[in-house]
Amino acid sequence: MEKQIKPKAVIVIFGATGDLAKRKLYPSIYRMYRNGKIADFAVIGAARRPWTNETLRENVEASVKDLDMNDQDLQAFSSHFYYQPVDVTQSSSYQDLNHLIQELEGAYQTDGNRVFYLAMAPEFFGLIAKNLKAHGLKEGAGWTRLVIEKPFGHDLPSAKQLNKEIRSAFEEEQIYRIDHYLGKEMVQNIEVIRFANGLFEHLWNNRFISNIQITSSESLGVEERARYYDHSGATRDMAQNHMMQMVALLAMEPPINLTTEEVRSEKIKVLRAMRHIKPDEVDDYFVRGQYGPGEIDGVSVKGYREETDELQHSDTETFVAGKIMIDNYRWAGVPFYIRTGKRMTEKSTKIVVEFRNIPMNLYYEKKEDQHPNLLVINISPEEGVTLYLNAKKDQVGHAEPIKLAYNNNFTDHGINTPEAYEKLLYDCLLGDATNFTHWDEVALSWSFIDAILAGWRKKQPDFPNYAAGKMGPDASDALLKKDGHHWWPIGD
Repeated sequence: MEKQIKPKAVIVIFGATGDLAKRKLYPSIYRMYRNGKIADFAVIGAARRPWTNETLRENVEASVKDLDMNDQDLQAFSSHFYYQPVDVTQSSSYQDLNHLIQELEGAYQTDGNRVFYLAMAPEFFGLIAKNLKAHGLKEGAGWTRLVIEKPFGHDLPSAKQLNKEIRSAFEEEQIYRIDHYLGKEMVQNIEVIRFANGLFEHLWNNRFISNIQITSSESLGVEERARYYDHSGATRDMAQNHMMQMVALLAMEPPINLTTEEVRSEKIKVLRAMRHIKPDEVDDYFVRGQYGPGEIDGVSVKGYREETDELQHSDTETFVAGKIMIDNYRWAGVPFYIRTGKRMTEKSTKIVVEFRNIPMNLYYEKKEDQHPNLLVINISPEEGVTLYLNAKKDQVGHAEPIKLAYNNNFTDHGINTPEAYEKLLYDCLLGDATNFTHWDEVALSWSFIDAILAGWRKKQPDFPNYAAGKMGPDASDALLKKDGHHWWPIGD
């Protein structure tokens, strides 16, 4: 059995009192600890609140208490956590933080390796990065890495400015832009399904594939994220990052090898090949929507504009669907359809690859009754792969679709499948940036999305245009219908 590498580091979390740290980061670090992936480590929680080490440890213990452990293990784990009050605008805070880092590096023998995780508002990213350099915190005896959460900018100009600020302090190879979708088991499996199976990769082109659909639907509304979401919308919140990344993984050419540089290079080529849409062409390629009142699981729910008083006149989209064309030799003529939104029928993320029908199917009397072969990659909440084939139905010889399915949730290890943040944090500690976003990917994605947003700004939307509990506005269905396609249901 291959020996597991146990990286050493001091991990500094800016925004340690926030929701992301409590819901994602602390449980993920615990899973690494429980699974023996890290041993020599310390975590410094940095934030403005006047907490103590004990306060932080109590919060850490509360956030991981449901992850199958006894009190002794819990206390042993939380003893690695230390709190440092920090005002990110004050030089003295960085000096005090540096002293604590150096002290813990000696106590835990971490070889001077440092991770700075910015789990806070993006307007502070550049300021923190510059101060980390100015006060010597990035110059440890080992390696230093900076982890940044989305959103990375609001458009291409703001993303460029933010990148300029961060790059003035850190090198590109030190910057880890996290996209938690890239840590999901079945998103990472896209490459394996394609490149480890001749059955699929030989057919993975415009000769055999009719269209590819990517759906990421949420049944929840904006909840407590109303203020952030209203400045973002579905396009910036989901399409610019998560959806673009999945398109790139599905469409990329086989890399020379699986190194970070080669995988990123092929993804960037896809983003470069995406057909840019002129602002006056947006309606031919993209649809936006906003949910009104409706029902979810038999329960009446409010429309977006009724969620809070500040949203009552909002024109922010809570749904986006689009057709992406990739103008290269492999994909010319094949539409990649994406859709994502709030208050849809159910929570689901899945990919449907629809293969072209054969010219004449002897087992279907009418062409419209034919069932194409489908490859469905279920990303969440269930994880798995389903292949839809046609098989004999009755004595007359009619055919009907059958499913060949693999469900990752039913495997022995499925219950312990690492959560996305755990995988990405461990990759960061190992220095593997394959599943993090390079600046070129960010810039190309924003360039594509900015043209769509510019087109929408020229027109007043007719919102709300879909009821909560539906799969988006009628225009989303019409977008596919004009190409002779339709959305495949998200449920099997």
